[in-house]
Amino acid sequence: MPKIPFWFIVLLIFNSLRINAQDKFTISGTVSEMRSNETLIGVNIILPEIQSGTTTNEYGFYSITLPKGPYKLIISYLGFNPIYETINLSEDLVKNFNLTEVTENLDAVIITEDVNKRNIRTPQMSVNRLSASVIKEIPMVFGESDIVKAITLLPGVTSTGEGGSGFNVRGGAADQNLILLDEAIIYNSSHLFGFFSVFNPDAIKDLRLYKGGIPSRYGGRVSSVLDIYQKEGNSKSFHMNGGLGSVTSKLLVEGPLKKDKGSFLFGGRSSYAHLFFPLFDLDNSAYFYDLNTKLSYKINDRHNLFLSGYFGRDVFRIQDSFENSYGNAVFNFRWNYLFSDKLFSNLSLIFSNYDYDLKLSFVEFDWISGIRNFNLKYDFKHYISNNFKLQYGLNSIYYKFNPGDIRPTTETSGINPFKLTDKYALENAVYVDAEHKLSDKLSLSYGLRWSMFHRLGQNELNIYEDNLPVVFNEEFQIYEKAQPVDVRTYKRSDVISKFANIEPRISVAYQLNTESSVKASYNRMSQYVHLLSNTNSPTPLDVWTPSGKYVKPQLLDQFAVGYFKNFKNSAYALEVESFYKRVKNRMDYIDGADLVANNAIEQVVLNGKARAYGTELLIRKNKGRLKGWLAYTLSKSEQQTKGRTPRETGINNGEWYKSPFDKTHDISLTGSLELSDKWKLSSNFLFQTGQPATFPNGQYQFNGVTIPNYGGRNTSQLPSYHRLDLSATYAPKKNKSKRWQNYWVFSLYNIYNRRNAASISFRRNQDSGMNEALRLSIFGIVPSISYNFKF
Repeated sequence: MPKIPFWFIVLLIFNSLRINAQDKFTISGTVSEMRSNETLIGVNIILPEIQSGTTTNEYGFYSITLPKGPYKLIISYLGFNPIYETINLSEDLVKNFNLTEVTENLDAVIITEDVNKRNIRTPQMSVNRLSASVIKEIPMVFGESDIVKAITLLPGVTSTGEGGSGFNVRGGAADQNLILLDEAIIYNSSHLFGFFSVFNPDAIKDLRLYKGGIPSRYGGRVSSVLDIYQKEGNSKSFHMNGGLGSVTSKLLVEGPLKKDKGSFLFGGRSSYAHLFFPLFDLDNSAYFYDLNTKLSYKINDRHNLFLSGYFGRDVFRIQDSFENSYGNAVFNFRWNYLFSDKLFSNLSLIFSNYDYDLKLSFVEFDWISGIRNFNLKYDFKHYISNNFKLQYGLNSIYYKFNPGDIRPTTETSGINPFKLTDKYALENAVYVDAEHKLSDKLSLSYGLRWSMFHRLGQNELNIYEDNLPVVFNEEFQIYEKAQPVDVRTYKRSDVISKFANIEPRISVAYQLNTESSVKASYNRMSQYVHLLSNTNSPTPLDVWTPSGKYVKPQLLDQFAVGYFKNFKNSAYALEVESFYKRVKNRMDYIDGADLVANNAIEQVVLNGKARAYGTELLIRKNKGRLKGWLAYTLSKSEQQTKGRTPRETGINNGEWYKSPFDKTHDISLTGSLELSDKWKLSSNFLFQTGQPATFPNGQYQFNGVTIPNYGGRNTSQLPSYHRLDLSATYAPKKNKSKRWQNYWVFSLYNIYNRRNAASISFRRNQDSGMNEALRLSIFGIVPSISYNFKF
């Protein structure tokens, strides 16, 4: 039998694809809101006759390729009237849709019926999505809606502590969460040391939290991704909304730059509680402010431009002796370009900066630290067919780390100027993601990310004997700082260390029937930057540091399986997931580690490992006057740092110990009840196992001094945390002839005045001479009222 030439086989395949393509046509376009022309993310475009469909991407774009013929289309989205339309597809067609709101009232549904059904079919798992309207209804401290506090009501997510900054996901640290605002990295998500988050709900369009099964387009962290998109602004008419609260006020304005072509959005918030301090004879200040902005312009059907930014600042001052300020600043320029009706692209140029400034007037010095990056992203989404879609792109981030710069503030200061060595790094990645529907029941999502990290040259780098910056003292059985044997200086273009990792991702869903499915996922991720913190909750004082010669990147492997089911036509939904994750090279600290203004941080850290595993349960009620969800998580989170040699003890004698983020039980119950057209009640209840802590287990006397004795790390824990919050929303009956609309929110945070422990310290009572424990509580009951309006 003669051998068939390879070129002939290729030609045959290409010709069959060409013939197949000739038999099919593509319908594509954007879906937006009728009132504002704001594009909508995740809108369902459904073809019921062939049981197929798609959703809009982050910029409201969709694309479906179908054989020639007539089709019925259903376009549906939360809180909007669906569109039913019949088309006769005989050529490629561009079709844009505008959806109208069902009602102007706040909508408390967390996920729509259509999204619930799609969640059964798609392989995507371990993802939660919240709307801004849901977040606004959750009772919060001081009456201010808060995104970060809201996501802690979801399974697998816990707070770092009352008044604490950040959040923990599936037993991970706060610095292991990638937080994106319009694709820009946010390094500190809190205002006023965790009392508020930096995100203004009025300016937010969409929020998604990925806890597992994370797509390949995301990288750089090993715990979760919180992806937040800002609104684009109203391109049809001018609108304004805002609120006046007990502690904060906010205002957002939006309108057209050119009608139906361009829009602007400006939003601002500020707190003003410090203005009342003089009434109590307090010469102190504690306030924050932030600004959100976005400009959008549609050049034509293929070109769209966006310019967005965020700037926030916190200021905390105690009389004339202490002043602390910190904040984020981000800017993002984006260009959307549609190469064809099947290929969508987005180019982003991003700047992100976080800085921290501490002024101590009584010792006359100023300390400044921070992290800055420049980010280039180019992403493509390729709608190859209804059953196969590709997303691919590249990402390059240049970092500058400023660990600290100490400057005297007066000529008579006894402090000498001291600059900790700046550090530089370059992180590059390329990725590809595929969405593949193999059959009516089986769907896959898989991808690959190749990440590379280069630690660039710096002015001074310590060199240690045997490359060990930490040595073990066998006599005292403790770890100590090693003394450098040399100091080297590198040019900025030099590469001190480099790392490369392949990060595979895969998720699979098998649909048991139209109302239930089982799913499984695996993902590997790398993290090259680390937050130095010796507290359970990160503080603005903490600094970021890159991987390098002595600090290795963290590597995650996570496995998850789940069962998903809808009941009574999606009126109820059930999600059950179990996960197991392990992290290599988790940074651990030696006893007595000093992290503040340390120019040789490698002398107090060791590379260990971590693991976490558990089961999450989420039950939702999506319809009716009463809506809400119950979330429960049973989990365990541990760390281990073994000795590097048989003679070394390691941390905690090399045994596994509870991580600071371990919460065995985590329960949250959230609900809202529509009493009438004017009144709505909302409530949430939280219960969490107390945070692990290390308490003294005894004491001894030495030269007349009482010295506490400590056992293993985190063998004790704080008391369990729980509280009940309640709020009532009053919206006067609307007069459709008036543009001005308003509503009031009355809330009670911690309604039964639980004094939850933020920390417990130990001291000697001066009167009795006995040792005693001192509990520090941040909040008791907090009533608040806010007035909100829009026109």
